[in-house]
Amino acid sequence: MTDRKLLIVATSNPGKLKEMQAYLQDLGWELQLKPEELEIEETGETFIANACLKASEIAKATGEWSIADDSGLMVDALDGQPGIYSARYGSSDADRISRLLRELGGEQNRQAQFVCAIAIARPDGTIALQVEGICHGEILHSPRGTGGFGYDPIFYVPAQQQTFAEMTPEIKRSYSHRGQAFQALLPQMETIVK
Repeated sequence: MTDRKLLIVATSNPGKLKEMQAYLQDLGWELQLKPEELEIEETGETFIANACLKASEIAKATGEWSIADDSGLMVDALDGQPGIYSARYGSSDADRISRLLRELGGEQNRQAQFVCAIAIARPDGTIALQVEGICHGEILHSPRGTGGFGYDPIFYVPAQQQTFAEMTPEIKRSYSHRGQAFQALLPQMETIVK
């Protein structure tokens, strides 16, 4: 396809850019990381609010279409915590997992869900699309698996009988909250730019 359309990804994380490219590769979009100096404070109270905020601000700053996601882990027994603060729940993945397991303690209810909200903004900052994907699972008592990142080693998906950290990238993509969100997004993306 010769007329590739530019889509600025509202992140400085090359790993997230690569992951999004895997979902969007067949749609004719060229993905690019946001300029390093553009930092958007996540002041929204929901995942979708933060995704919309980031996509809108990056689009307005660059004058290009922008895509942003916000995601995190919500644990039922902790009233939905860490939620939108999932990435700020500790200083490292190990620290965040340790804190979560400590706070859950011997709690019997281990139900949780990963949530991913994705928003796409037009060059003027208005939101063209927004979707949310959810993956239900359980929090294990100790980590299992070496793949993935974040809370993946303690997030167990009963349908697969594996944690996110034990799944192959392909299986994780089809089950994960981000995978669910992209499955909802992709059919709609063809309608936003002709």
